[in-house]
Amino acid sequence: MCGIFGVFGHPEASNITYLGLHSLQHRGQESTGIVCGNGRQLIASRHMGHVADVYNEDVLAQLIGPNAIGHVRYSTAGGSHIKNAQPFAVDYAHGTVAIAHNGNLVNALHLRGELEQSGSIFQSSMDTEVIVHLMARSKAPTLAGRLVEALGRVRGAYSLVVLSQGQLIAVRDPLGIRPLAIGRSRGAYVFASESCAFDLIEAEFIRDVAPGEMIVVDHSGMQTSRPFADASCRHCVFEYVYFARPDAILDGPGVTDCRERMGRSLAKEHPVDADVVICVPDSGMTAAIGYATESGLPFRMGLIRSHYVGRTFIEPQQSIRHFGVKLKLNPARPVIEGKRVVVVDDSIVRGTTSRKIVGMIRAAGAREVHMRISCPPTRSPCYYGIDTPTRRELIASSHTVDEICRYVKADSLGYLSAEGMLKSVDPDGDAVHGFCDACFTGDYPIEIPEPPASRSGGLVGC
Repeated sequence: MCGIFGVFGHPEASNITYLGLHSLQHRGQESTGIVCGNGRQLIASRHMGHVADVYNEDVLAQLIGPNAIGHVRYSTAGGSHIKNAQPFAVDYAHGTVAIAHNGNLVNALHLRGELEQSGSIFQSSMDTEVIVHLMARSKAPTLAGRLVEALGRVRGAYSLVVLSQGQLIAVRDPLGIRPLAIGRSRGAYVFASESCAFDLIEAEFIRDVAPGEMIVVDHSGMQTSRPFADASCRHCVFEYVYFARPDAILDGPGVTDCRERMGRSLAKEHPVDADVVICVPDSGMTAAIGYATESGLPFRMGLIRSHYVGRTFIEPQQSIRHFGVKLKLNPARPVIEGKRVVVVDDSIVRGTTSRKIVGMIRAAGAREVHMRISCPPTRSPCYYGIDTPTRRELIASSHTVDEICRYVKADSLGYLSAEGMLKSVDPDGDAVHGFCDACFTGDYPIEIPEPPASRSGGLVGC
């Protein structure tokens, strides 16, 4: 996943962008970048690492201007490298342009092959760079026109903020797979992947950018258009399950309410005679509270998460079993010992982490361990901007629920049904949009092309 932020017309644009990216840090921890514009030039600052670690007063003081875009990145393919950090900024025939992208383009390899055959030279392995090359080749007279022409050739998920010397453009793909919101702060327009970024900067949340909508902001104000063919919206349902912050509002529903309803539905679908409900923090917490409330069981913090886990550490080879999980989580023995425990998590991917967590809970003295998952089994990889393993690495793609239960060594295992999940996100059934649930169903709203035969690797998504 990645997070994007943009602001136009604010005297402290770089500081505001820094704070906005800090609020979106959960969406990407590999690299971060800010590009600031003063109407004459764009100034870029991109770094590996966390927002708070790489930006200080001296760095931000060099990012001068009232307009800025920013990015936090977690790549969905390929390696982590500074050359793939965003925003991606280039000089071309029409000036300087910078772009920040959340999503993944499924036909990027094909387009890149065409562009390279006709002489284009790429600086990175990002699919985002394909958009820039297509813009550079466009004959359209305006930046917005060149962007529309470029996006007319790509397929996949994208929420974008694009900055030039005098404009900021925000655009969302016609299916609205990845989120994007618009707000206002002291006369400046702001854009962010999640509305929670507006709270920190005290911006007013106006609305979500609509699927297929393009918003152009310049000194004359804001103009909005719908330059793409209409399509049935398919918002990513896994944003509500896991990725978005609990305090975010995405296309109407509040994430906290959705997750609590998921937990309540999970308790109805998979009740268990137990003594205590605990969560795998932090993402499983709200669903666990919903499960406990519906079942009448007490909710306790039975696993304590360390908030000081760095990106690198010295790992003993064999001396400490389950070291990686133990570094992040530690069981609270007084909560668990002698109890029949329900442990609620948001998902099971490969199953290896769940197996270690169950082992830790048993080692802390639990009599029984019952796993409950607040979404359906993850059977298919995501191609639209979420970092999921290949199909063969997803345990649910080749194993039944009973087999997974035996593998993770739980006494029982229950997943929330697809119907229960969707009902939790849209309890009244009156949503005007649909959801992409391809990671659970394999029903992909955008066809995934086969990679070109001449390429064995893939492009990095954001």
